[in-house]
Amino acid sequence: MQGTVDGFSYGAVTPLVAYLMACLGGALGLRCTTRSLLVTHSRRPAWLALGSAAIGSGIWTMHFVAMMGFTIVETPIHYDAPMTYGSLGLAIVMVGVGVFIVGYRGATGTPLFTGGTITGLGVASMHYLGMAGMRFHGQFTYDTPTVAASVVIAVVAATTALWAAGQVRGFLWSVGASLVMGLAVSGMHYTGMAALGVHLDSSAPTPGTAPEVSSLAPMLIGPLAFLLLAGVVVVFDPLMVVGGPDWRPVEHKAGVPAAAVTPHGDRRPTLHRGRRPIGRPEHQPSRTPQNR
Repeated sequence: MQGTVDGFSYGAVTPLVAYLMACLGGALGLRCTTRSLLVTHSRRPAWLALGSAAIGSGIWTMHFVAMMGFTIVETPIHYDAPMTYGSLGLAIVMVGVGVFIVGYRGATGTPLFTGGTITGLGVASMHYLGMAGMRFHGQFTYDTPTVAASVVIAVVAATTALWAAGQVRGFLWSVGASLVMGLAVSGMHYTGMAALGVHLDSSAPTPGTAPEVSSLAPMLIGPLAFLLLAGVVVVFDPLMVVGGPDWRPVEHKAGVPAAAVTPHGDRRPTLHRGRRPIGRPEHQPSRTPQNR
């Protein structure tokens, strides 16, 4: 028996809020990735990890906000918590792999293609693993070509976003890229949902309703709190907002020993006790007897 699906039980509210969540996670992740390209190598992993977690959390939150409006008319829906949280972990890990590749190898050529592909596959895997965590009296079926199209959208969106992060063109550039990324990720989500079919069990179905907000809200609290924290980090780091270079004294930069560099602020020569500069021996008269 085929089930009747409604993906917009609350009208345009859930798609709009889901899109905003995808944009928020994308904006924070892109700014963190951009910031990582402007700091020393010792601090780069922390920024890349923060960016990966922001992107993964934003996409995951987008998915389940959108799923609040998903209904199977003939049967109620429940969620398997371990698998649902597992989809969050999978998204963060796979996005992290792609982000780290671009962060260390650059946002061009093979590194960009590899990082974008892995990140896009992480987004798609999160979506379908999250769908696998749904429990109801039946099972899902998928249209293979439409699923393939959703994966392609995810890979293209991720590659474009990572390329934008590598351009380091300032805050407005990243905002625009995050808006495009949010649109692409939302498009991937609803393309995947368009591939969905519901086959109900032969047992007598019960009337279905949209998943109760109370059942999904506890799952969303953690990722939403993390996105808020990441947003605070962005607000209080001016260099991350404006995308300017991290100007540091040369002796503090990676790969340059501090002892090997003379500070630029003090170019006066060191003096002996007799007030004579070191390193610039003055011409002294020859003590060799002169021929007379």
